[in-house]
Amino acid sequence: MMQQRNAQNVYKQNQILNASPKKLVVLLYDGCIKNMKLAELSIAENKLDQANTALIKAQDIIAELAGTLNKDQGGQIAQDLSDIYEYLMTKLIEANRTKDVAIIQKNREMIEELRDAWAEI
Repeated sequence: MMQQRNAQNVYKQNQILNASPKKLVVLLYDGCIKNMKLAELSIAENKLDQANTALIKAQDIIAELAGTLNKDQGGQIAQDLSDIYEYLMTKLIEANRTKDVAIIQKNREMIEELRDAWAEI
């Protein structure tokens, strides 16, 4: 079991180290979506500490995505993404405070749309 986990970690590490910048953005979106789904499940199971941890990880990913924006080169698209990330951050904080699954689901759908758009690029 431990060897399988180590092999998975090595695979993930190699995937990240060898990814293009566009692929890294998709991987960040995937991580955010995964953590939001985990938060939804944790809330349903009344595991609020786990939900908190998952939502904080999702917030960290959104902060990382926002930090990678180059507003000088990206122009209006970068500004629009910045606004979306700011909105998502606010909603994730609200969801963490209230433990409202509906807020998480609605905003996860938005992130899934962004992820799909980046995957098509």
